[in-house]
Amino acid sequence: MSHNAIITITNLRLRTYIGFNEEEKSKQQDIVINAEVHYPVNKMCLRDDVDNALNYKTICKDIINVVENGRFLLLEKLTSDVLAVCIDHPWVSFAKVRIDKPHALRFADSVSLTLSYQANAGEE
Repeated sequence: MSHNAIITITNLRLRTYIGFNEEEKSKQQDIVINAEVHYPVNKMCLRDDVDNALNYKTICKDIINVVENGRFLLLEKLTSDVLAVCIDHPWVSFAKVRIDKPHALRFADSVSLTLSYQANAGEE
């Protein structure tokens, strides 16, 4: 019997340079990240063996590093880079990242972009 684990990072609030107009290039903006990472769980993990589980703290620290040290013109590039962090382990079978850019539109709470990855989907 196999199990599937899902790590969910909810509302990770960071600041980065995102956008292509002059104000956006010179001033960091708030973003909100939601990420989901799926991986198969083996019996060793269910027995509390740390070496057989993905480390969500490592994933989160790597996301923070990519976002806070980056400059992005497009929300697509930022989201793609965060997704790359989430799938940077051979165990990952599926991952999804949604990044919200609050106040990007005058009458909306935010604008968001979602990208996902499925292992063995036929593309790399």
